Amino acid sequence: MLQYGLQLKYAVSYFAVILLSLAFINVIPVVRYRDLLFESKYSTMQNQASLIASSLSSLNTLHSDEVQKVMELLDEAGAARVIVTDEEARVVYDSVDGASSQGRYVLFSEVILALEGKNVFNAQLREGVLTGKACVPVVTRGSTIGAVYLYEYDAEQAALVTDLQNTLGRVSGAVIAAALLLAVILSLLMSGRIRTILDAMRSLGEGDYRARASVRGGDTLEQLSREVNVLADRLQQTETMRQRFVSDASHELKTPLAAITLLADSIVQTDGMPMNTVREFVYDIGREAERLRRVTQRLLELTRLHNPNEIKQDRVDLQRLTEEALKMLRPLAQERKVKLESRLDRGCMVMADADELHQVIFNLVENAIKYNVPEGQVRVLLYPLEGNACLLVDDTGIGIPEEKLPHIFDRFYRVDESRTNGDEGSSGLGLSIVKETVEKHGGKVSAQRRETGGMRFSVTLPLLKTEGHGERT
Repeated sequence: MLQYGLQLKYAVSYFAVILLSLAFINVIPVVRYRDLLFESKYSTMQNQASLIASSLSSLNTLHSDEVQKVMELLDEAGAARVIVTDEEARVVYDSVDGASSQGRYVLFSEVILALEGKNVFNAQLREGVLTGKACVPVVTRGSTIGAVYLYEYDAEQAALVTDLQNTLGRVSGAVIAAALLLAVILSLLMSGRIRTILDAMRSLGEGDYRARASVRGGDTLEQLSREVNVLADRLQQTETMRQRFVSDASHELKTPLAAITLLADSIVQTDGMPMNTVREFVYDIGREAERLRRVTQRLLELTRLHNPNEIKQDRVDLQRLTEEALKMLRPLAQERKVKLESRLDRGCMVMADADELHQVIFNLVENAIKYNVPEGQVRVLLYPLEGNACLLVDDTGIGIPEEKLPHIFDRFYRVDESRTNGDEGSSGLGLSIVKETVEKHGGKVSAQRRETGGMRFSVTLPLLKTEGHGERT
């Protein structure tokens, strides 16, 4: 229904514009030509009447004989009828009726006005004939002694106007027919392009994220179709990530739940199980429950990172925050026999959530310690550079294969189960939380292998612009 409504609106609008244009084309040229014709007729008849009046002005009074002699000397060609009256509006000369009309009163309005000393001209185009009336006073020594009245009809000039109207009418009819056909074609094309976009949007709304709108034309509709396709790409990517997330989350939760169920069933179904074995099973159940808690907590952290209502930012001193994280991790470093060094410059103030950034620093340094080698080293650097606070975490550990680096920030991605070094299994969410937290605060995080072995994680965050800071030297 919508497409037909749009189609009708486009056709009517287009056709209305054509009709309005044709109305102007039909009216303006004819009116202008008619006005020019009237102006030409006025000039001709006024000059002719003025010439006759000027010739008669040499007479003291207008008598038929004297007027007849003057009129015989003048050229009356072009006028259908010439009437000369005296000051009392009586005919003294009539080029049509001759002597039979002499002495009659001529009560034409033009004559009455002319006897009052006014020049009069009237013209009209009616029934294919152009008629013109001109009347001027005959003045002698400042007194009006009569009037000269000219009447003329012109069928040839009127025919030109009629022919122009007819020609414009035929042309307009052809244009209207062509415009109507073109309006229908254009409206069909336009509504078809809109229908393509609507179909794609309807498919997207129904969950088919593969739908795309292919519209060309270099106009707003093409731009709209591109935006719809961009939205479709994002929806498809989001849906892919959602399916993967659900699958990975289900897998991560299913494994410890299955282990807990198996261990509990073993305890319940095995009579006379030694107490040491029971304790071992209960300990394993506790480990799996703790793993479930960690995975659930990380999932909640990721959800909170995507909640705009959870965003809170304050002035944070990264130097102090990093020192606190390192203080908490030194016992772990000593236990793993890893040397923990740091060089933290001042002047690294940022706007951020202190707890979230603390988690970022803690995760990176903790991983650097866990995945290191005995007698290894972890070095943490913090310094301002080009308007950013730069945090580097270098380790001499086992590193990550080059081909797996692009995926380490993906959710639930684990490089190798053997990298846990006997620790409780990783949830595969730590680096995802790091990445999303840093990007949420307008920063960037990257990872690369060190030439001498181990890994380097780099975090940059925008510094407070109002805070004075120097560059690292």
